[in-house]
Formats: sequence, C-alpha cells, structure tokens
Amino acid sequence: MLTDLVQIRLLGEKKRDENLKFRRFMKAHDHSDRILRRIAQSIEDQVDCTQCANCCRVSTVTIADRDVERLARYLRVSPARFVTDYTTESEDEGRILRRTKEAGCIFLDGNDCTVYDARPDTCQRFPHMVRGAGSIASRMWQFVDRACYCPIVYNSLEAFKEELGFRY
Repeated sequence: MLTDLVQIRLLGEKKRDENLKFRRFMKAHDHSDRILRRIAQSIEDQVDCTQCANCCRVSTVTIADRDVERLARYLRVSPARFVTDYTTESEDEGRILRRTKEAGCIFLDGNDCTVYDARPDTCQRFPHMVRGAGSIASRMWQFVDRACYCPIVYNSLEAFKEELGFRY
C-alpha cells in the first residue's frame, strides 16, 4: 500500500495515460462493481484520512443548498452570512467553499476539518470509490486526477487493474 503523497503525485501523473486507457477498458468490459467496491472499501479501511487530508488541500468542494443550511446551523450563522463569508462562485463548478493558498479548504486546520460533523455531502462521500452515484466505471473520469493526490484512489486503481487483468 503506497501512502507517500510525493510518490503518489509522481506515479499518478506518470500513470495518467495508463489510467485513461484503463478507464476506456472498464467501460468496454464487463466487471463486478460489487467486487471493485469491496476492494476499494478494504483499501479505504487501511487509510486514515485524518493523517493525510490532501484532498482538502488540493480539490475544491461544491456546496449544495442543504450543505449551506447544515453548515450555517453548525456555525450558528444565517445561511446568507455563511454564503458570503465561506463560499465563492466558480465559473466551472458553481458555489464552492473558499480556499486559502496556505491550507486549501477554509475549514482545514493542519489535517483537521473544523466543521467535520457538518461537512458537505461531497466531503462525506470522498473519494467516491465506495459511496457514489452510478457504477465505478461511470465515475472513472474523476479517479484519473484523484489518483495523483489520494492514496485511496491511487491504490484502488492499481488493485482494480490487477483484479481485472488489465495490461498497459
């Protein structure tokens, strides 16, 4: 199991073309989503996300209206105040949590999420290997980039390739 973030970034980038080809392979071949989810769950169980928190440093978080309500209640501010103080509009993604250059997500303190108990739905389901809408193959477009910063995604993709007999 590879957990070194520098190595994951380097190997994830190095394997980008391979992972894109694997994405096409998965879409063209039958496979058991249940087995792949079981593999991903096993890997997820071995990784302590609070020791990493790289997703919070690297990725953006889209915010749904129900996230605004929950976070505003948690922070004891009005939803309008939450939107003004803690979100910004992205041309590509819509409403997202604000980010800082130093930490990433505005709610990240070291490796700790200061709003963990009320965190957005997308954060709760991240990295979307085990919990996500649709089949794993239908979400593969997300995993190619995530394999460059998330130990769970990187190791899951490598295990999937082995399970499915993929050769690059």
